[in-house]
Amino acid sequence: MKQNEVAKTAFAMPLTCPSFPRGPYRFIDREFLTITYRTDMEVLRRIVPEPLKIPEPLVKYEFIRMPNSTGFGDYTESGQVIPVTLNGVAGGYSHSMYLNDEAPIAGGREIWGFPKKLAEPSLRIDKDTLIGTLDVNGIRVATGTMGYKHREIDHASVLKSLAAPNFLLKIIPHVDCTPRICELVRYHTTDITLKGAWEGPARLELFHHALAPVADLPVREIVSAVHLLTDLTLGLGDVMHDYLD
Repeated sequence: MKQNEVAKTAFAMPLTCPSFPRGPYRFIDREFLTITYRTDMEVLRRIVPEPLKIPEPLVKYEFIRMPNSTGFGDYTESGQVIPVTLNGVAGGYSHSMYLNDEAPIAGGREIWGFPKKLAEPSLRIDKDTLIGTLDVNGIRVATGTMGYKHREIDHASVLKSLAAPNFLLKIIPHVDCTPRICELVRYHTTDITLKGAWEGPARLELFHHALAPVADLPVREIVSAVHLLTDLTLGLGDVMHDYLD
């Protein structure tokens, strides 16, 4: 392969058989269980990168089923999003993400900088309860439960929250293990169809694991819980800050 052909062909790893196709990426029947809880502000200050700011000591723990997603297929994800602001605009910073499919792990890390790691999350209904779990190395790391469809909630407020910006810390190492790319990336979800939105009583348990430290952000108080069913498109990103500049 000639040099100009390499440059023309190169999109993702590996060169001749990328782990994921080019976007955009559309998700159909994407289902969320999101439990918002209060945690310790001093812990958040140690992990949220500037220039993001933390208005309150809150964390959103998410369990997400994605049964029909362009190029990525059928998978489940779980992780923590921290409400933040940038230049006075509210959004969410993705702190941790665990999922069970190689294509979105590779694509998420390479394109946007999602902090994705391989694990075994699940989201299911058992009788009257929506149940989210996260297992890592065969060990239960998180369990979230919510009463199933107890109360419908206002769609306008949910759509506003889904349209808010999201922030990621994208890190790509050089061949000597120094950072080659270290950027704060912003992205949005677009073309959102909200098919259902409910709230109800919820509980969340987090357990310690050396390589999946979700319990380092301890649960002090459950603030709210929502169950959403959506169609949406995952937009590509913008670089908001270059830490190497």
